[in-house]
Amino acid sequence: MTTIPEVLFVCVHNQGRSQMAAGLLDKHAAGRVHVRSAGSAPADTVNPVVVDVMAEVGVDISQELPKKLLTEDVAASDVVITMGCGDACPIFPGKRYEDWALTDPSGQGVESVRAIRDEIDQRVRALLAELLAE
Repeated sequence: MTTIPEVLFVCVHNQGRSQMAAGLLDKHAAGRVHVRSAGSAPADTVNPVVVDVMAEVGVDISQELPKKLLTEDVAASDVVITMGCGDACPIFPGKRYEDWALTDPSGQGVESVRAIRDEIDQRVRALLAELLAE
């Protein structure tokens, strides 16, 4: 692994789960991890309910835009976390891959999206603890 671990979060539209995970890891890591997010078929904007529930925990993702998954992003990452993007993510030897089975926040209300955010937060904190222990 590089001096600063590189983590990539990938979901289909890069408008919900991967944006929340990237924002939360960036907040908790405080510069100790380089974080990216992307989507296999990115949407035009980040889900506004996701933006709102992230603001509730002090994470401003209101200026983020969904990004297209690039092979270069996967190649540069030490850890690739997928969230329902199927086989769209290229596989490189020596990378750590995890698939987080999470509910898609698209079309969900605030309470449901808060629950998804909180589950992602728990997973992000556990991942950060592992990365910093290595």
